[in-house]
Amino acid sequence: MSRCLSTTLPTSRFLLASRAAWVSAALFALPLGLPSAAFAQDMPASAASAPAPAAAPASDFDARQKALDRRSAQNDYEYGVASHNCYSKFFVNACLGNARDKMRDVRSEIRKEQLALNDEERASRAQQRDEQAAVKRAQDEAEAPQRTANDAHNQQQFEDKQRQHELDQARRNAEAPQRAANEATYNQKQADYQRKLDEAHAQAAQKAQQRAENAQRYQQKQTDAAQHKADVEARQKQAADKQQQQQQQQLQEQRQQQEQLKQQQESE
Repeated sequence: MSRCLSTTLPTSRFLLASRAAWVSAALFALPLGLPSAAFAQDMPASAASAPAPAAAPASDFDARQKALDRRSAQNDYEYGVASHNCYSKFFVNACLGNARDKMRDVRSEIRKEQLALNDEERASRAQQRDEQAAVKRAQDEAEAPQRTANDAHNQQQFEDKQRQHELDQARRNAEAPQRAANEATYNQKQADYQRKLDEAHAQAAQKAQQRAENAQRYQQKQTDAAQHKADVEARQKQAADKQQQQQQQQLQEQRQQQEQLKQQQESE
């Protein structure tokens, strides 16, 4: 026994630092300030010694799943605490092994309960599917006569629509020559209307051009008349000026003759 201790203790001391660091990190990550009694609502403080909870009702799978999740978290927490405490004991490896075995036992129990819960949930869902399928089959069987009647009614409506479509098609085919004649007449009327409309536009344009030409001729006549009037007035003025010049010249000649006559009389 002493030789066994001499061979294992150095190894435990050699691994002490690394394992202590790992467990310390795990413990800091866990809520160490939270006592184990925080999980007492769903399980005892020691999950290894506590019996498995009673099976929840089939309709309460969510609550049972949450209880298993809390037990798993409690198991991991207690394993971390136990592992951390092992490093203060002399037989560290043995203590760690016991803590690990205890954790694995509890985990195995939780795993068995998880599998049982999964089986119950699958069976419940299968039963619900079977019940829903049975209800659906019963409903389909109860509605079968109505569906048959509806299908027959829909088929009759479809056949009536098909016959009506064939009648409408035959009537359209029979009326096709008349429609073609009506269309030709309509096209001819449209062509005649367009021709008359074009002629009216052409006449309107011609009349507009004629009015423009008449207006231009009238304006030219007005211009010519004004020019003629100005020419006549200019000639009249020129004639009046010429007549006035002649009168002045005659008056001047008379004055000269009178002056000469006077001089002759004075010289005699």
